[in-house]
Amino acid sequence: QVQLVESGGGLVQAGGSLRLSCAASGRTLSNYHMGWFRQAPGKERELAAISWSGISTYYADSVKGRFTISRDNAKNAVYLQMDSLLPEDTAVYYCAADATRAAILSKHPDYWGQGTQVTVSS
Repeated sequence: QVQLVESGGGLVQAGGSLRLSCAASGRTLSNYHMGWFRQAPGKERELAAISWSGISTYYADSVKGRFTISRDNAKNAVYLQMDSLLPEDTAVYYCAADATRAAILSKHPDYWGQGTQVTVSS
């Protein structure tokens, strides 16, 4: 049973930074696609950033240049460094993992974390 546990969310002023962490247990995910989705109130869940098996990365246009995804396979973890935060970044951020690209792109990965709230005040 794979579990993903996020941490690092919180309240920050616009222009500030936060670093989210996601620790996986139950299975080694070094060859999996791992990343971050987010869901703002009243909006659909969207893919924010993904590490494709640790080989390449994808960022949504809305976070490109401000967010950086990284992973530590030795710790079975993935991180999201969020800089220059904007009020529109306010959302629940979910860690996710799957072995297939299609599952990530269809927003149906096998594994989800419980989510961590990020609130950016103006």
